[in-house]
Order: sequence, then C-alpha cells, then structure tokens
Amino acid sequence: MAQIPELDFASFVRNKKSAHAGGGDGFDYAYVSDRQTRATFEKMAPVEWAVSATVRMWKAFGKNELLGHTVRVNERQFPRLHGMLAQSAQTLGIPTPTMYVGQNPHLNAGTFGTNDDSFILVNGSLIDHFSDAELLDVIGHECGHIQNKHVVYNTTLYILTYMVNALVGGLAYPAKVALAAWSRRAEITCDRAGMLVVKDVNVSGKGMMKLALGSKKLYDQLDLDEFVTQYEDGKQGIGRIAEAFASHPYVPKRVMAMREFAKTALYRKAAGLGEDGITMEECDKRVSEIIQVFA
Repeated sequence: MAQIPELDFASFVRNKKSAHAGGGDGFDYAYVSDRQTRATFEKMAPVEWAVSATVRMWKAFGKNELLGHTVRVNERQFPRLHGMLAQSAQTLGIPTPTMYVGQNPHLNAGTFGTNDDSFILVNGSLIDHFSDAELLDVIGHECGHIQNKHVVYNTTLYILTYMVNALVGGLAYPAKVALAAWSRRAEITCDRAGMLVVKDVNVSGKGMMKLALGSKKLYDQLDLDEFVTQYEDGKQGIGRIAEAFASHPYVPKRVMAMREFAKTALYRKAAGLGEDGITMEECDKRVSEIIQVFA
C-alpha cells in the first residue's frame, strides 16, 4: 500500500497563512458561516491544542486504523471511480487527490490527512447503493473539503470523536463542540461543491435521501418533496438539541439548503441553466435560517 503522509501541524499553519495572504479563506460557492467559523479557530486555544494533540495520535496509529484494510483507486484499479475522481478535481480546479475504497456497511465517505497531503476514503457499501451520478456528487463533495482547506479539521474531529474521547475525556470537549459546529457549516459548503460537479440538484438530493434511508428496495419510491416536509415536523421538540452536538445538519435541512443554492446565479451559470438567479449573499441568508438549530 502507498505510504500515507505524516501530519505536521506547524507546517499546516505556515502554509495556510502564506496561501491565503491577502486573499481570504474559501471560494465563491463556500457558505459564509463556514469561512467565518474557520477564521476564529486560529484564535481558539482548545482547537489548536486538539489539532496538535491529535496529529501526534494520527502519526502513532490513526492512519493505520483507517487505511489498514482499504484498496487504492487509480487508472488501472477501479478506472470508472478514478474517472469520477479526476472529473470532480478538474471541475473544482484542484489536483486529483488519492482515493481509497474500504469495507464498511455505513453509507459514507470522508477526507483525511492535511490540507497539503489528503486522501478520500469511500465506503464500499456507498458504491453498491449509489448510481454513477450520485457517486460523482459524493466524490465532488469530498473534493470540496480539499479545495476549501477543511481536511485537518475534519481529521481532528474524527479522532476526537472515535479515538481520543476515552483517553482524554472532558479535556477534548470544548474543541469537539467547536469543531462539530463548524463541521455542520462545512458540510453545506461541500454539498454545493458536489452540486457544481454533478450539475443536477435532483441527483444531489436523491443521494442525500439514500443516506437517510439505506434500503435498496425503497429507493424507487423516494419522493424528494415529501421528504423535505420532515423539516417542519422536526423544527420543534427537545430532540432537536442533539443536532447542536452533531457533525452534520439533519438531512432534510441539507436538501433544502441545496435547493436554495440551486437558485443562485453562480450555480445556474455553472450548470448551464442561464445567468439569472439570486446572489450568494441572499442564498447564505436563507440557508442560515434553515440550518440553525434553535429558531
């Protein structure tokens, strides 16, 4: 198996500052709250401590835990998937990243490493359940994490959630809550990246519904409009508090946020639908109202 790059937090900070000097974090499609939240991380000691500490743990055994039983995608091995990866990277204007497929029953994918040396991990079950267009959307989403410099924070949240908690307990809690709040916003950014790659909001929405459903026997009965009505049912009640600690917004909210992005002039032009549409500022305002945990 290929050598997985080491994480180096000090180098990450240096490169991040030089890469964005005089520029600003993120791309035109990025959700503004994602950019703003990441900008505060450099001023938050708990987050910097968590990133530094989890980088050391990643070097020790985290990368082996993730990639010990996976298979790399390239032009000769899984060329169809590699073609989707190359198409996604080309659309978003990034170098083609490394991608692996791993055995996992959960319909999921993730991006890990650092912003300079990252890789995408797709669960094999996702490939079995999704159409090629839906897979393209997922891979575009993961490439969006790379393009928007999310990777080191995603990796830290993964380690805090699945590996560190039993060892450091409450010490990691402030950083975990902060990173989860950011992650919910970062997912909105990357849902948009997937849409820009696949250029079909219905494909993006159907893939999202499949994540919520998980049953091949029921996929042909999915009704996207009916699914979105669940948002109203879930707006009230004490149970919504759990979302405040989750790394992803609830799925109906993500579908609604996708539909708002599909109305923007930016998306419509990219998808070949014309140059009319709402501004990104108006879109972000509407999305903020949708994804807020407490009304």
